[in-house]
Amino acid sequence: MTKIDIISGFLGAGKTTLIKKLLDEAFQGEKIVLIENEFGEIGIDGGFLRDAGVEITEMNSGCICCSLVGDFGAALKQVLADYSPDRIVIEPSGVGKLSDVIAAVEGVGKDAPELRLNSFVTVVDAAKAKVYMKNFGEFFNNQVEHACAIVLSRTQNLDPAKLDGAVRLLREKNQKAAILTTPWDQLSGKQILEAMEGGRDLARELMAEIEHHHHEHEHHHDHGPDCTCGCHDHHHEHEHGHDHHHDHDHGEGVCAACHGHDHHHHHHADEVFTSWGRETPRTYSREELQEALSALAMGEDFGYVLRAKGMVPCDGGQTWLHFDLVPEEFQIREGSPDYTGRLCVIGSELKEDRLEKLFLLG
Repeated sequence: MTKIDIISGFLGAGKTTLIKKLLDEAFQGEKIVLIENEFGEIGIDGGFLRDAGVEITEMNSGCICCSLVGDFGAALKQVLADYSPDRIVIEPSGVGKLSDVIAAVEGVGKDAPELRLNSFVTVVDAAKAKVYMKNFGEFFNNQVEHACAIVLSRTQNLDPAKLDGAVRLLREKNQKAAILTTPWDQLSGKQILEAMEGGRDLARELMAEIEHHHHEHEHHHDHGPDCTCGCHDHHHEHEHGHDHHHDHDHGEGVCAACHGHDHHHHHHADEVFTSWGRETPRTYSREELQEALSALAMGEDFGYVLRAKGMVPCDGGQTWLHFDLVPEEFQIREGSPDYTGRLCVIGSELKEDRLEKLFLLG
């Protein structure tokens, strides 16, 4: 039997940090495979987790929820065939819909009875829950609504009233999930895993709900069984309403059966979010990087920046600096060298020419 744990979370929430903690403190002795999907051109996290002895299938061609039946299903079956792992940890794109990922795993599970969906978790940055719910509700809320456990990150320095407010907002979207509010450094990985797995009954409820909407939409729209457009949870999302409405045409890769239907309230990640990524041998000083990230974090005119990540050589290549950025905050740390410097920014309506100049590439 192979357990599957899905660890979702909006951009920058801390999914990778949580996975590392679970690997170190909860999954010892198990044969683990991580299936990771990055939204964007350049995968950043792969090297970090590969150092922990985890086999990684990176799919950087697009958002996981836009190519579920194809790349994702094939990757999952390949992992089972090649590694026969005890546990598969799936880290979807930060802008993937958790309901789509669960449905995709269920689809593969029909042909692989050894698979067991063990838990599906959403990591939420407690300080940013309100703003993300307001601006990107279609994606953020889906992850919250379908989680059997919600793990809050960055709670250690949060005002208690703000933490309480975040929990109330999340509880409105999901009445039954366990919500972990204790700072992670006060919890062991095993404690977190126990909370994640405690939601298995809820997991079955949510899977039944997804199946219900899946069949409901097949009945209404007569979509084929291989439809990957994600519209099977369309009705469910209407019930909750969205704050972030765009009327876009569907891009390539969307099931042809869906064209012509009214999808004003349903979008794919690549219609709302864009990514800017560069590989560069340029050496930065710590001051140059600090200055660029400060401007990016403070929301100067680069578009709506949600996440930035990268690693670049410093001091003539003698050291490497790794960085993580979410709105209004960033971290720089020394890290291991990579084959070349890499930069990735994710957001909406990004101004690429300004990003090029910001990172001194123009």
